[in-house]
Amino acid sequence: MRILVHDYSGHPFQVQLSRELARRGHDVVHSTCPAYVSGKGNLAEDPVVGLRFVTIGERVVLDKGAYVRRLFQETRLGLELARQVRREKPDVAMLGNLPIPTLVVAAAALGALRIPWVLWHQDITAVALKSFAAAGVSRLMGIAAKVFERGERWAARRASAIVVIADSFVRIHREWGTAGKVTVIPNWAPLDEILPVPRANAWSREHGLTGVRTVLYSGTIGLKHNPALLVRLAETLREQGERVRLVVVNDGPAVPVIKEAAAARGVDLTLLPFQPYDRLPEVLGTGDVLVVLLAADAGEFSVPSKTLSYLCAGRPVLGLMPADNLAAKLLRQAGSAVFTPEESSLPDAAAWVREVLDDPARAQMLGKESRALAEREFALEGCASRFEEILRAVRRRTNCN
Repeated sequence: MRILVHDYSGHPFQVQLSRELARRGHDVVHSTCPAYVSGKGNLAEDPVVGLRFVTIGERVVLDKGAYVRRLFQETRLGLELARQVRREKPDVAMLGNLPIPTLVVAAAALGALRIPWVLWHQDITAVALKSFAAAGVSRLMGIAAKVFERGERWAARRASAIVVIADSFVRIHREWGTAGKVTVIPNWAPLDEILPVPRANAWSREHGLTGVRTVLYSGTIGLKHNPALLVRLAETLREQGERVRLVVVNDGPAVPVIKEAAAARGVDLTLLPFQPYDRLPEVLGTGDVLVVLLAADAGEFSVPSKTLSYLCAGRPVLGLMPADNLAAKLLRQAGSAVFTPEESSLPDAAAWVREVLDDPARAQMLGKESRALAEREFALEGCASRFEEILRAVRRRTNCN
């Protein structure tokens, strides 16, 4: 098949899937949007026959806080993606992580071109916007939530098939009337790219973190996830007699919030932008404990992919997240800890971190359990075969019609 995969974010496991599909003999075009700032996967050209990388939005600078301007930018990106689809003429397309304006425009273009497509549904955006509205982040959010939900539902109804990342998504698709074409395939992380490395490594030495007890967060983080909670965790550890360095690897609106909170509370902070993907194992290996944040109202409909990378890295992980989240269940299976994302949970969370820091044998055991779980759950071959069959079925149905 000639397949176009558009992953707006450029995450590691999506591009790994494209590589695997190309290795299986398909002609794959992998499209991303560099304008969206996040940790990226391995998007370098390589000798895999049948795989090409393309982009949209090369000249766009997204401002997440300028909602009206961003709406126009994301609509424009949808038009760019539509032109890209028309140029590439795939037999089938798969779209993931798109903002709703981009998704709606792309879905309309695919329909007009009569190209079947699969919605790889990573987040239900309308649910997130409703929580923003409830939290009073912006007066526009209530209106946007209703409009975007209609757009998201409209696009889902026009997809030939839908892949969701957790069983909890099925309820929303049942409400939308699209559950009949949904397949659940949990996300994974690239086992062969994110490997455990020694705690003392080149990256830790470059940043003066070798021999320093560190609590590390690496990945995207939204303001609604309460980034200051990371600072409060480090402060609580200090109050309990354990001084640690908080290391945050991130670009985005959370950066000034974390910086200001750390300065106000006297927390030792190393704040760095997103690192090159080939350094990610060293970055994660530098954390004595890795931390995941997820807001309480995002529990059912968001699975932070950084958790999956953390498990591959073979480190103890602290989840400050809803207990019913799929990532929380994985952490508990690996023997790591999950606490609610609230300040009231921080004393218990800090106590767990202290126990891990003060017991190297336990930390080593937790790291091994993390990696072992990743190796059991994240085998690429089975996931790729399921996606391949969905894409084949979509193409067959289109040819029959």
